[in-house]
Amino acid sequence: MRARILTSSIAFAALLAAAGSALAADKVTIMVGGYEKQIYLPAKLAESLGYFKDEGLDVELLNEAAGVDAENEMLAGAVQGVVGFYDHSVDLQAKGKYVMSVVQFSQAPGEVELVSSKYPDVKSMADLKGKTLGVTGLGSSTNFLTQYLMMKSGVKLGDFTSLPVGAGTTFIAAMQQDKIQAGMTTEPTISRLLATGEARVLVDMRTVEKTKEALGGTYPAASLYMQTAWIEKNKPIVQKLANAFVKTLRYINTHDAADIADKMPKDYYAGNKEAYVKALADGKAMFTVDGVMPQGGPETVLAVLSGFSKNIQGKQIDLSKTFTTEFVKNVK
Repeated sequence: MRARILTSSIAFAALLAAAGSALAADKVTIMVGGYEKQIYLPAKLAESLGYFKDEGLDVELLNEAAGVDAENEMLAGAVQGVVGFYDHSVDLQAKGKYVMSVVQFSQAPGEVELVSSKYPDVKSMADLKGKTLGVTGLGSSTNFLTQYLMMKSGVKLGDFTSLPVGAGTTFIAAMQQDKIQAGMTTEPTISRLLATGEARVLVDMRTVEKTKEALGGTYPAASLYMQTAWIEKNKPIVQKLANAFVKTLRYINTHDAADIADKMPKDYYAGNKEAYVKALADGKAMFTVDGVMPQGGPETVLAVLSGFSKNIQGKQIDLSKTFTTEFVKNVK
């Protein structure tokens, strides 16, 4: 009798263990190219709203200031996905590596080329010839866009210097110390430098309209991208991620900036919540409402990268393999 009870107890424990295993959340690690940046706000907002947990996901968000470093972590297999710019998917295909945007967060870069107020004579990108320009990192999307804008203005790549200075306080310090005379950055760094009068806007890519003026078309930027091979092997997990992020984009579209800001960590405000909220109110239209790649966007990205990158020039790029709408279109 005792043996039967013991056997039953062991069997019951085994059932509990199996049930617990079945209910265990799917573990996913995502590297974010600076999650305090407003352009990547959906990553932290999805976590704050509990949407990952709702999908049965255990998502770990890791912070990395430069998108190119995040990309390398993913290619090395250290993380499963990256919240970064879609243009890396195009650039990597030219190198024989296939990654795809799974959820397209934005349809504009949300970036601004700021010029130091110490240089009032600088009126255009062409005037930055011979200057040192701040970028997040070498090989980053800010570096891509800087090179394109300079080439478009008639300045050769060898006639200016790109200096990796990150974002936030490191970017601001570099400009204050005149290590950079201009640089490309995002909110809330933009508002911080404009508020002190230490910089002014030279090129604005925070809205679709301004982006079209600067780059010639819609420029899909912030996204969740992952290696194509991983996507194919883990479709149920990718679908759960798409569910969480599309619901987050819907939340952004249906709530005002103050409501959204309240869901974010207070240190993201950089000491000025009012400025943070205003910047978000002015810029949140850059986010897509459904995670779908905007029509014509990939073509603009390819044209921009082809404008300066020897890595892209002369290569046959299959844009249909740089993004997928399969998962976002399945979201209820």
